[in-house]
Amino acid sequence: MNDKKNITGIILAGGKSSRMGTDKGLVLFNKKPFVHHIIKAMTPLVDSILIVSNNMAYDTFGHTRIEDLVKNSGPVAGLYTGLSYSKTSDNLVLSCDVPFITTHLLRQLLSHKEEGYDIIQFSASRKTIPLVAIYQKHCATMCEKLLQQRELRLRKLVSSVKTKTIALQEEEYNIVANINTMKDFKTIIYATHD
Repeated sequence: MNDKKNITGIILAGGKSSRMGTDKGLVLFNKKPFVHHIIKAMTPLVDSILIVSNNMAYDTFGHTRIEDLVKNSGPVAGLYTGLSYSKTSDNLVLSCDVPFITTHLLRQLLSHKEEGYDIIQFSASRKTIPLVAIYQKHCATMCEKLLQQRELRLRKLVSSVKTKTIALQEEEYNIVANINTMKDFKTIIYATHD
C-alpha cells in the first residue's frame, strides 16, 4: 500500500513574538509547547515537516529546521523559505501559534484541494487565515518577487494569486485562532473550557 501523501507540512516559527514576550511556538499548553500540538495535528496528513526558525531550540522536535533565507522579513520570508525547501507541490502551512488546531480540521482543509488554486485558506469571523492554508510550491516565486519589492504583507501575496477561501463554522473559530499574547491565550482557554 502506498502511504505517500505528497504533502509537506511547513511550520512558520520565525516571528519575533514581541507581543508574547517569548518564542510563541515554545509556550506551553497542557505541559507541551505549542509547536508540539501543531506537529501532532499535522503528522497524519503529511510526508514530512519543515520548521522555519532561526531558533535552535526547535531542533529537539526531530524535524528538519531551516533558517530564513531572507532575514527579518516576516511570514512572507518564512513562507518563501519553506516553499523553497519543500519537495512537493502541495504544502500545508501553519504558523506556530495555533495550538488548538486539530487533524480533523486540517483534513477538512485538504478536502477542498483542487486544481487551479495557488492557495486554499480558511476564514473565520470574516477574517482570512492565510497561515492555516495549503500553498502550491510555485508560490515561492511570488514570495520572492514581493520580498524584492520589500512588500512583507502576506495578504498582498494572497491577493496576487488564485486563492480559494473556506468559511469556518462559528464553533470552529477558536481552533484556528492565533495566539499573540498571553491574554489571547487565557481568553481562548476559558472559552473552550466553559
